[in-house]
Amino acid sequence: MELNEDVLADVVKRLRRVQGQVGGLVQMIESGRDCKDVITQLAAASRALDRAGFKLIASGLEKCVSDDSEQAVADRAQLEKLFLALA
Repeated sequence: MELNEDVLADVVKRLRRVQGQVGGLVQMIESGRDCKDVITQLAAASRALDRAGFKLIASGLEKCVSDDSEQAVADRAQLEKLFLALA
């Protein structure tokens, strides 16, 4: 299944932001920052990863919904499994 280039660009942008957040988390832990601050940033990074995954899945579903071929049905089933893996 091919995804829209704009969607992929947005997902890559989100993932680069998460990459920066994870680097910041490592620095926070190494510098002995308060556990509450670390957990707050960890939760933010986790949510950002989830949003990137959901964006990919939503884009895939949008393409599959308009197609009733056997392949589209199989793709929808696979996307459903991926969505549940993120939930």
